[in-house]
Amino acid sequence: MLPFDPSELARYGGLTLVARTVVEGFLSGIHRSPFKGFSVEFAEHRQYYPGDELRRVDWRTYGKTDRFFVKEYEEETNLKAFLVVDASGSMRYRGRQAVSKFEYAQRVAASLAYLMLAQLDAVGLVVHDTRVRQLIPPRASSKHLLGLLRGLESVQPGGETALAPVWHGLAVDHLKRRGLVVLISDCFDDPAHLARSLQHLRHRKHEVLLFHVLAPEEIEFPFDRPTRFRDMERIGDEVRVDPRRLRAEYRANFEAYREELCRKAHDLRVDYHLLRTDEPVDRALGAYLARRK
Repeated sequence: MLPFDPSELARYGGLTLVARTVVEGFLSGIHRSPFKGFSVEFAEHRQYYPGDELRRVDWRTYGKTDRFFVKEYEEETNLKAFLVVDASGSMRYRGRQAVSKFEYAQRVAASLAYLMLAQLDAVGLVVHDTRVRQLIPPRASSKHLLGLLRGLESVQPGGETALAPVWHGLAVDHLKRRGLVVLISDCFDDPAHLARSLQHLRHRKHEVLLFHVLAPEEIEFPFDRPTRFRDMERIGDEVRVDPRRLRAEYRANFEAYREELCRKAHDLRVDYHLLRTDEPVDRALGAYLARRK
């Protein structure tokens, strides 16, 4: 039996149903709050279990009861997050997959919005190509989810890529208060330029997550027959090649580019995570959130 992919529900109920199913059915058990606020408050005691951190044991309660209890805390709701989704022309690529990179990014953003709003965190949205095409300020209301999903669904990918200048502009003009910035993009730009824009966001004291969305064909280059490759951002630009002669060079260049981007992100303490469009959204986000835990 094939694994159930809740993102397939988009055919019937749109992003709302996708986000609800991914979060409630598959991610809710991973961690109560994978995106922590900036302060915590005491919630309750619970019984100590092997594996709990000793520093969380309430020794005063132990002195009174001769039993081990652990302090549980609940994150206060003061996290402000921006979901920044790349809608440039290259994000239209789907290869042999049921969804394009942009559709996959929509589902990732919708699921994260649902998850964070369920924690009462404030979530905003930016959708862009060479310029900002949709900007929704962060709010913490559960009613805000519908506005975010409408914003995601209202934009179709197109135009050229200019990631670094747009991310610089966001740091200057829109993302002024310290928070969480989630970048969802295929990252088709010079890694050095991207690193400078990431550094700008980090300089503003943001926590930055970079979801690198790619189709498997872009990673593996599996083409065997003479193929015509078309530029999805510049109409009319295309080239016909024999992929077998280029595969080794392409894969070496691609891996060098991705490793450089990953290394620069790590050096800047930006959390980098690769997402493949042939991987179900619930599984991909589940693996990431488990790692955050």
